[in-house]
Amino acid sequence: MNRSSWQRKKKHGRSRHPRNPWLRQQELNERVHQGTLESPPDPGPDDAASPSTSSTSSTSSTSSTSAGSSVPELPGFYYDPEKNRYFRLLPGHNNCNPLTMEGIRQKEMESRRLQLLQEDDKQEKKVPRKGFNTSSFLQKRQLGFLSVTSYCRLAHELRLSCMQRKKVHIRSSDPSALASDRFNLILADTNSSRLFTVNDVRVGGSKYGIISLRGLKMPTLQVHMHENLYFTNRKVNSVCWASLNHLDSHILLCLMGLAETPGCATLLPASLFVSSHPGERPGMLCSFRIPGAWSCAWSLNIQANNCFSTGLSRRVLLTNVVTGHRQSYGTNSDVLAQQFALLAPVLYNGCRSGEVFGIDVRCPGQGSGWKATRLFHDSAVTSVQILQEEQCLMASDMAGKIKLWDLRTTKCLREYKGHVNEYAYLPLHVHEEEEIVVAVGQDCYTRTSTASPTASPAARSPEDLGLD
Repeated sequence: MNRSSWQRKKKHGRSRHPRNPWLRQQELNERVHQGTLESPPDPGPDDAASPSTSSTSSTSSTSSTSAGSSVPELPGFYYDPEKNRYFRLLPGHNNCNPLTMEGIRQKEMESRRLQLLQEDDKQEKKVPRKGFNTSSFLQKRQLGFLSVTSYCRLAHELRLSCMQRKKVHIRSSDPSALASDRFNLILADTNSSRLFTVNDVRVGGSKYGIISLRGLKMPTLQVHMHENLYFTNRKVNSVCWASLNHLDSHILLCLMGLAETPGCATLLPASLFVSSHPGERPGMLCSFRIPGAWSCAWSLNIQANNCFSTGLSRRVLLTNVVTGHRQSYGTNSDVLAQQFALLAPVLYNGCRSGEVFGIDVRCPGQGSGWKATRLFHDSAVTSVQILQEEQCLMASDMAGKIKLWDLRTTKCLREYKGHVNEYAYLPLHVHEEEEIVVAVGQDCYTRTSTASPTASPAARSPEDLGLD
């Protein structure tokens, strides 16, 4: 090494040994702390026109918490107000617990959600905005100032704005049935008078129960759970109510295989829990060996009587409960959602590939003309709902999109915004009598929208909304 190069390195103070990152972090925190304490005073009227001598670089992407505080922003760092220090952001890092902007935003949204829940519990009564009442709506409707669509939309908005979150107390004769408040699955029947539940038990596995909603009245809000000794340690992939003897007489469950036990579809009589019809005898368990079922649906169509379908990997299986006859239809993707039409003998399916197609159950599976309708989403379809007139279909996918389709023209009539889903298997609920759509997102928010295919009308003036 020559003398000039050695003097050059000595002049610039280079070193072959890297500095300790912990020391760098401590020095960084001390510099930031000194900068905040020794900040210059507010400029006076004479200093307002003079140029500033200090320059700050705030081009880095930081969270909303640090942006709203007086702490300066540093490129590539995130300031945690709870720990009062900076943390380095790790974009694209594959560590087990990376600190990324997505995780920071998710944490802030969760804290905001919990704060809103606490405020909702403290609030005794919700007061709507001025002039936003049913008497004003009814008067304007009678005078012809509001159309039917506007009146229904405003009535739903008023009802939702006055909703309050209440806890329902569940009574049970078996203490082990309520060992955990976490329900893995809840499914309402056709009349919304019963709930089929799957919850964890202390001894391990899952236990089934039926909650009767007939005694759900204010202000007690108590319901009774009817349980049974039957429980299983296998995962329930899908469930639906089945009408074998009468409406909603059985529950159809798709159980996942465990060890050497293959998966199956089980018809569980609801009379094993509680009898809704006088003189009804307890039914028998009926199982069908159907491994790897992702979804299931029961047919109420007369042309497919006593039949149910199961969505498998690249296959749809139609089974007759009485005769045991099976009919198979090959698909190009896994079937995650299913529903039978009531008027037409068509089974609608939602696939992992984003395709929604209908199957004419009268056609054999070996032919090529059994696909009745084909619709396409950009992500995996998790829920399919057919409206009563069977001219429209509503589907939701794992990209958070909810679309209303016209089955006659195969065109999208409306897309509902705001739903959050990235990878979860989330259902979609449509109440056509009230014309509302309810969906619970992955961010734990319940969002309600109007089910009308036309867009919500915009208010022309404050008088139209009763804002006098």
